[in-house]
Amino acid sequence: MSTDAQKGARTYSSGELLRRFYPYIRKYRTLLFLDLFFASLTTLCDIVLPMIMRRLTNSAMGAEEMLTVQALLRMALLYIALRLVDAGANFYMQSQGHIMGVYIETDMRTDAFDHLLRLSDTYYANTKIGQIMGRITNDLFDVTEFSHHCPEEFFIAGVKLVVSFIILCGASPLLTVLVFACMPVMLIVSTKLNHWLREAQKAQRFQIGELNAAIEDSLLGQRVVKAFTGEKMEAEKFDEGNQDFKRIKKRWYYAMATFGTSTRLFDGLMYSVVIIAGGLFLIYGKISAGDLVAYILYVSTLIATIRRIVEFAEQFQRGMTGIERFIEIMDAPVDIQDAPNASVLEVTEGRIDFEDVSFEYPDDHNKVLRHLDLHIKAGENVALVGPSGGGKTTICNLIPRFYDVTGGTIRIDGQDIRQVTLESLRRSIGVVQQDVYLFSGTVRDNIAYGKAGATEEEIIQAAKLAGADDFIRQLPNGYDSYIGERGVKLSGGQKQRLSIARVFLKDPKILLLDEATSALDNESEVLVGRSLEELAHGRTTLTIAHRLTTIRNADRILVLGKNCIEEEGNHEELLAKKGLYYRLWNGLTEEEMQKEHAASSGPAYQPGQEVLLPANG
Repeated sequence: MSTDAQKGARTYSSGELLRRFYPYIRKYRTLLFLDLFFASLTTLCDIVLPMIMRRLTNSAMGAEEMLTVQALLRMALLYIALRLVDAGANFYMQSQGHIMGVYIETDMRTDAFDHLLRLSDTYYANTKIGQIMGRITNDLFDVTEFSHHCPEEFFIAGVKLVVSFIILCGASPLLTVLVFACMPVMLIVSTKLNHWLREAQKAQRFQIGELNAAIEDSLLGQRVVKAFTGEKMEAEKFDEGNQDFKRIKKRWYYAMATFGTSTRLFDGLMYSVVIIAGGLFLIYGKISAGDLVAYILYVSTLIATIRRIVEFAEQFQRGMTGIERFIEIMDAPVDIQDAPNASVLEVTEGRIDFEDVSFEYPDDHNKVLRHLDLHIKAGENVALVGPSGGGKTTICNLIPRFYDVTGGTIRIDGQDIRQVTLESLRRSIGVVQQDVYLFSGTVRDNIAYGKAGATEEEIIQAAKLAGADDFIRQLPNGYDSYIGERGVKLSGGQKQRLSIARVFLKDPKILLLDEATSALDNESEVLVGRSLEELAHGRTTLTIAHRLTTIRNADRILVLGKNCIEEEGNHEELLAKKGLYYRLWNGLTEEEMQKEHAASSGPAYQPGQEVLLPANG
């Protein structure tokens, strides 16, 4: 997501974030309730200790009956027993509480990844991969901590506040009201500062994503960086982002310091109330010495609890920010999905029909196709050529619904592709692109991607059909050879033949070849070309090509330009027309075409239009 996109992003309230998070924690409500139960047990020692100290102090001051050894031992044994309970309860919280958080994190990451797989190319064109990686890794780890610490900390604080209030009211209602009167003011101030903390945390997380994206971009393009001696420029770009992160991090710590300082001031205020008011009550006999000691211990417990909440505030804000960034992914609209009553596509022939099709890209509204009518017969090999921007790649992207048409209909064997399931549609189509993407793994893994559960024999047969078996067997470990990230250990021709083997294994009825040989050297182009001819045999094939020599044997060639389809025919027919295809085949500029026609006394050549020469021409 760009900075501009971030500025225009929706802001979620804390209530909405918690409401959206609730279904994930509800799934593990049994674990949560047990966690809270054991959390309540850990408060027993903190609640009972002041009562023991009150009894000891009052006995020493003569305010109560004299303390006996037996009574002292009973209190000591009670406290030791409570400490053992506290240890067991704490173990459960530290283990099962964190495990519950891991379950929630796993569920959220699964949902986020499933949703990302459904998002269209438009989303990825406008969102940096580094930002996405940060959202489904670091951000969700913070949600793990948040998911069990948040209920625990607030539940323990609530228990201690309620129990302390009840016990202290029994000793001195007036002093209790004075002590607790500080808390509403503290709550208001904390709420205001929390908003500042959350904004600072969100900015920090966004900048981490930007840094990740910049690092990924520089490292993946390290050969280009070295080739153009761009190390200094990349270092400067990284330093700029790093300095921005430092400034944001400083702002975060200023917010944290302000929040912590305000809490310490309120701590001092509560202690001051106890010392001043409690001392006066003691002087005038309104409270016993033991009750005052209990007061101080209970206030110390409350302040310790509040400090834990303050220390947890950073984790809380990280968790809320992680939830927010997760929800932003989940709220990204799925532009292309199955229709409510979508049927399974049944491809019997492979006929493709474009009926009055128009298309514009959703992000920049660039109109590429206008009222296109195109009919491709079953098994026909159709080539698409023409200048850049004519819509060649767009036509191929519309057939598997990488984008949806903005007008008109595309049909396969008479079935509207928007009324069939995406899975059945894309299973029927094979795509071979110029920019081959191979996954980090072995040769076998990458070929087998074309068919789930493919046997060893099927994988080897697909490799043989693609002309890849020979070079694969020469690799150190044959089909088990590791090919590196994006197939970096293979040549361009080898990578392309693996991608063709993948499509052979898939065995689709329809084939889309998007400049599949344009980036190869001459020898590799010949080898891959033979594989593609074998692959295209008997399939409905659309081929995009800039090297016109690769499509001269196509059944039909469509020349796309400003007016969509400007010329149509086979290779010989188009050359005879002496139009745009003739100019592209001979590598002529528009000016050179005009001179050629003028020399032959023909009419002036008009770009994008067919020009007929005299019969003797």
